[in-house]
Amino acid sequence: DSRLDPISQHATGCGVLVLLPWRLRHVMSLQEYEARHSMMAAGSSPTHHASGRSRKNLEFEPLSTTALILEDRPANLPAKSEAEAQRHRQQYDEMVAGAKRRELREAQRRQSRRQERFRQEESIASAMLVWNNHILPHWDAMRSSRRARDLWWQGLPPNVRGRVWSLAVGNELNITAELYHIFLSRAKERWRNRAEDQADDGESSLQLITLDISRTFPSLCVFQKGGPYHDLLQSILGAYACYRPDVGYVQGMSFIAAVLILNMDEVDAFVCFSNLINKPCQMAFFRVDHQLMLRYFGAFEVFFEESLPRLFLHFQSFSLTPDLYLIDWIFSLYTKPLPLDVACRVWDVFCRDGEEFLFRTGLGILRLHQDVLLHMDFIHIAQFLSRLPDEELLSDRLFACIAATPMLSGNRKWSQVSRLPVSRVRERGEKKRKVKCVCVCVCVCVCVSQVLSSVTKEAEKS
Repeated sequence: DSRLDPISQHATGCGVLVLLPWRLRHVMSLQEYEARHSMMAAGSSPTHHASGRSRKNLEFEPLSTTALILEDRPANLPAKSEAEAQRHRQQYDEMVAGAKRRELREAQRRQSRRQERFRQEESIASAMLVWNNHILPHWDAMRSSRRARDLWWQGLPPNVRGRVWSLAVGNELNITAELYHIFLSRAKERWRNRAEDQADDGESSLQLITLDISRTFPSLCVFQKGGPYHDLLQSILGAYACYRPDVGYVQGMSFIAAVLILNMDEVDAFVCFSNLINKPCQMAFFRVDHQLMLRYFGAFEVFFEESLPRLFLHFQSFSLTPDLYLIDWIFSLYTKPLPLDVACRVWDVFCRDGEEFLFRTGLGILRLHQDVLLHMDFIHIAQFLSRLPDEELLSDRLFACIAATPMLSGNRKWSQVSRLPVSRVRERGEKKRKVKCVCVCVCVCVCVSQVLSSVTKEAEKS
């Protein structure tokens, strides 16, 4: 049959009839099908067999995609030889055994994922009680406690995440609901008069907002035109562009605002968004302050070289500098390169530890994918880092790599290194590299002298 796939065609050529699942209203497991076929061959009723042997007795519920029956050739074709029949029987047995093994592995994976989900749900429920009953009611006293920090690291429960983020970011700008509505009204007026307004200031970026919203989390389908959060996201970004015309709208802001909308109400999202963008690191990037950005990149390189020296040298060999991947990561606060659930967990600890954790997360990502990146060239590294693979248990593996990346360079912490002038940071890095080169040269000289000494002694003996 031309409609059969290559495996099915091969199977029919061997005398094996393949029943494909789309031709059956009910697809049975291999165990059921074999048992039913044997019972029918013996003249027994399949329904009697089904009642006698329930699938509930199986340790794992298999999910078969095909059912195989070994058949002889039709009467109008030459009969199989004994050797051919034996070979086809062996092939049939191997196909069935392989299918059973695949079914068992898949069933085990499903059960493992199910158990992991149950474990996570129990952990979230337990953490939620602690946050609601012990930490949030006594926020100022408990926010820095060991218990709260440990729970923060594990990831915030979704139903308290928005409230914790709002408290952690704070409201240094003293933004009120009335202020938000004032600037929202101004943004709506600007949109109505867009054709007449050609001013080259921050508020002219209102035109960019409408274009960029449709590209925000397209897989969720909630921020696109007609989606439930489209107008809300446009309102927050438009109000901010009017509130801070010196900053305006910058690509990447829509992802930050969208994550906040998913976790808190409209006014709280605007307050949190405005205060978040006002942080020194975010303001340096969104206002494109080249000197400050270079200082951050230089500090990142110091810790990169110290934590992952092999990968650092590999990147240097291609002249691949941090700005090529860090800008996109920082602009979107990791919501573009990482899956949304993992990015939210990064935000959790970012709200706790500040800007340092953003760069520590970058090092954790590089550590996690170091073995793959070491075998890539410039183009493939850039493509890989722009959209990281969504792997199973990515969140736990990433945070294990982040935990293995301390932000210490000698005795200096991130806050100290990032405040150094760019020239000092580069000079410090060059000195470290020179010291390493000298150490390597000394080691090579020692090894060569030892080899020469041993060769000389052997020559004297002979």
